[in-house]
Amino acid sequence: MLPGVLPAELRDELIALRRDLHRHPELGNQEFRTTAAIKARLEQAGLAPRVLDTGTGLLCDIGMPEGGGGASRPILALRADIDALPIPDTKIGCAYRSTVPDMAHACGHDVHTVAVLGAGLVLAELHRAGQLPFPVRLIFQPAEEVLPGGALDAIESGALDGVGQIIAVHCDPKVDAGRIGLRTGPITSACDRVEITLDGPGGHTARPHLTTDLVTAVAKVAVDVPALLARRVDARSGLVVTWGRIDSGHACNVIPQHAELSGTVRCLDLDAWRAAPDLVHAAIDEVAEMQRAKTVVNYVRGVPPVVNDGDVAELVRDAMAARRGLHAIEDTAQSLGGEDFSWYLERVPGAMVRLGVRTPGDGVGGDLHRGDFDADESAIEVAVELFTAAALLAGHRL
Repeated sequence: MLPGVLPAELRDELIALRRDLHRHPELGNQEFRTTAAIKARLEQAGLAPRVLDTGTGLLCDIGMPEGGGGASRPILALRADIDALPIPDTKIGCAYRSTVPDMAHACGHDVHTVAVLGAGLVLAELHRAGQLPFPVRLIFQPAEEVLPGGALDAIESGALDGVGQIIAVHCDPKVDAGRIGLRTGPITSACDRVEITLDGPGGHTARPHLTTDLVTAVAKVAVDVPALLARRVDARSGLVVTWGRIDSGHACNVIPQHAELSGTVRCLDLDAWRAAPDLVHAAIDEVAEMQRAKTVVNYVRGVPPVVNDGDVAELVRDAMAARRGLHAIEDTAQSLGGEDFSWYLERVPGAMVRLGVRTPGDGVGGDLHRGDFDADESAIEVAVELFTAAALLAGHRL
């Protein structure tokens, strides 16, 4: 086996496993079948995976020194997320569509999983041949789709112990299979949740001056808070508050006593993200006080932005160029979607790569988090090559 080359029989096995996982999706922290399948295949390869303390997900080291004394050099970690989404699979005529009602791998985590597994199997063979320059850790993480993310549980279970750098891929249906999208710096957004309740005495719509006009109050909060924040935060931070739900009242001539408003806070800048809770609280209180409404704000931390490290991004670029050529690498735009890979990057340098999964010639492509999402499975081989080439190159740099 040449370094970084995926044998045809392993490629076919990984595609078959991906389809099996696609048929049997599992939600965050419930990925018992998925965990068992990964564990069994790693053990078949002579490796010793360890299930996370939470009961799903696992870690597996390759090339660690004999005797369990730890790695003498920093470890490169390869991360995959293994959970699915609570939405129905709406693909038509697909032999491997989900068999579980209202659950689907609509974000490509099944592709991420088999890509890291395949890389691990290739790297294990290279280690046995004496061609793996230093240790690699495989991280199969549960609950990426569950705020604040299963990455925190993986870290608590020791996922980053001894790790010097970490790499992950994420399916991108806007990039052709055979290519990757890459950028240095912020690539995804922080994503928090904010829930507000507003209360007042209520009253008759004929006499709004005698009470708190709560519908107007909640409307003013919805409109004025994002506008206030836009003037109090550097526009380059990309901090955006967007509402997804507003609820109040039951009759056209009754001023209600209670209203609710909820939405998300997204941000591309780490410093602005850290300051966001206080800024959002202050803006809400300021607007609500002018309307004489009492408020309770529940600000739920989600995930920080994913900020790709320059050196790790360069490692990925060189690895892809070595396997597929520079023409297979394109710049990628920032996304305001959240990703809990960011929790790893709070602790060690790393990079997330956009893995092209659009079939070449399909000019439109689909989108993530949709029931009809699917991936061109040739992307699996690309990801395995990328991971293995990065592991070999990193051995000469870390």
